[in-house]
Amino acid sequence: MKKKVMVAIDESECSHYALEWALDNLKDTIAGSELLIFCVQSLTNMGYVYASSFGAAPPELIQNLEQNQRKLVLALLEKAKEICSNHGVVAETLTEVGDPKEAICEAVEKLNIQFLVVGSHSRGAIQRAFLGSVSNYCVHNAKCPVLVVRKPA
Repeated sequence: MKKKVMVAIDESECSHYALEWALDNLKDTIAGSELLIFCVQSLTNMGYVYASSFGAAPPELIQNLEQNQRKLVLALLEKAKEICSNHGVVAETLTEVGDPKEAICEAVEKLNIQFLVVGSHSRGAIQRAFLGSVSNYCVHNAKCPVLVVRKPA
């Protein structure tokens, strides 16, 4: 039975570095596994839209913003598939809508992922405390081993 490996990506450079790093350094693990590239479409915060329109944001505007975000996520996944293809690896892609840290951990459990790779933004302790850390959350909550890849400075 093939192992399932998941690489979670976002629009950041560090997540694409993590994907490249995994493809370069975990060739044997990935070659004998199913590779899934996962990207979360964040819940769109429309508070600023409603505030700027005095609470009367047209539904078309909201739909356009959500469609643009979906297009961005699909483009990211397509780029990731191309990176994998350049390494001779076939990968599946999946996207979910939600809070990234929770969606990643839920996908790990739902899809029986055996190994998770995430990138690190290399934030300090204070930034992580205020902004949160997806990688830290995954390390503590994902139901599989998690590899956090940091891009060198």
